[in-house]
Amino acid sequence: MPKFNYVAMDSHAKETKGTMEVASRSEALGRLKEMGLFVTNVVEAEKPKEKGGKKAKAAPKKGKKGGAMNFNIRIPGLGGKVKSKVLTTFTRQLATLVDAGLPLLRGLRVLERQEKNATLRGIIADLAVSIEGGSTFSEGLAQHPKVFNRLFVNMVKAGELGGVLEVVLNRLSEFMEKAQKIKGKVVAAMFYPAAVLVVAVGILAILMIVVVPKFKAIFADMLEGAAMPAFTTFILNISDAIKSHTILEVKFFPYYVPGEVIWAIVGAAIFFKLSIKTKFGRKLWDIFQMRVPVLGPVISKVAIARFTRTLGTLISSGVPILQALSIVKETSGNIVVGNAVAMIHESVKEGETITAPLETCNVFPPMVISMVDVGEQTGALPEMLMKIADNYEEEVDNAVAAMTSLLEPIMIVFLAVIVGSIVIALFLPLITMIDKLGSEGGGGGDGGD
Repeated sequence: MPKFNYVAMDSHAKETKGTMEVASRSEALGRLKEMGLFVTNVVEAEKPKEKGGKKAKAAPKKGKKGGAMNFNIRIPGLGGKVKSKVLTTFTRQLATLVDAGLPLLRGLRVLERQEKNATLRGIIADLAVSIEGGSTFSEGLAQHPKVFNRLFVNMVKAGELGGVLEVVLNRLSEFMEKAQKIKGKVVAAMFYPAAVLVVAVGILAILMIVVVPKFKAIFADMLEGAAMPAFTTFILNISDAIKSHTILEVKFFPYYVPGEVIWAIVGAAIFFKLSIKTKFGRKLWDIFQMRVPVLGPVISKVAIARFTRTLGTLISSGVPILQALSIVKETSGNIVVGNAVAMIHESVKEGETITAPLETCNVFPPMVISMVDVGEQTGALPEMLMKIADNYEEEVDNAVAAMTSLLEPIMIVFLAVIVGSIVIALFLPLITMIDKLGSEGGGGGDGGD
């Protein structure tokens, strides 16, 4: 009877290796599953005379098949995250295949063959191997926390327990598509002012570093020591300060970029990146985002829409309320909202309602609190949360459209004022010289009479 070497994980995620003597690989899988083990790989043991020659060849195969998770973690090229847009497409395609009646394993194999993203393709292959080995889909997803967050894993787990995996996958894909859509709209709204600001800074730098100093030399020759207008002197002094007072100068062709500007930008970027990685810095940044004029209300509505839709999706998928709140806290993306959800979690844990902590945290507007209260009293909390999310997402769409239309003229006027001020400052000495030449010409003509 042949022997099979196996690698499996117990309920505590501890790896177990061994050998069993059974008639076939399928029988080995069945016995291991009865033992409560999650199989990662089962291969037939080599004959003694072939151990030296074939074992070395079998080892890479084992690592490739059963240890895909290790490759994703340790190898830089394969261990990166998958973009949310790519993951959303995968979820929608898998939901469509499963909803059409295709077995989950076969659906994963179909998506593996057509997937272009190398990282995701390897993960799909690993998921298929896990299911072939007797693991559930949610257990396979949990082995890739960098790609599938707790929201994804727990919704799939709830769908498996309830026997409605196709329904849950559809809900999950709809949730991810809506989140991607609202994120795209906010990014698109921010792109225009950011682009105009970059152009304005570039034009200003070229004018102050390259153009203005040349005019200064021209004015010195033409005015012959005469005083220049105050506004022109002010602009020339700013140009000198930008160009001359430097720690390091980087040369591009015949011009110099001020080192102080470079160091200031680099230092500010590093400080900002490091500070928002701390809990306190992230909290301050989230508070600032929610309170900043114009953008603050939009960001707050996005956070509320994300909270309500995530919680509503989890509860409607069968996830227990406490577990759902714990997941929402981790996936909220905003520490202020996350702290509010933590208060709600503790309140529900003590047997109280969701409405009371919603009022005390001062994050959610009265309309949200009232609608949640009605949902709790009528037993239709998931539906009410979805309605809140739809309402706020619509408000975000309208706010983004209004903000974009308002920012366009503001940014154009801002750029025109900056550039126009420099141009006026450079023309003032020319006007002074023209007036001087006119007065000298007029004076000479009177003398000739």
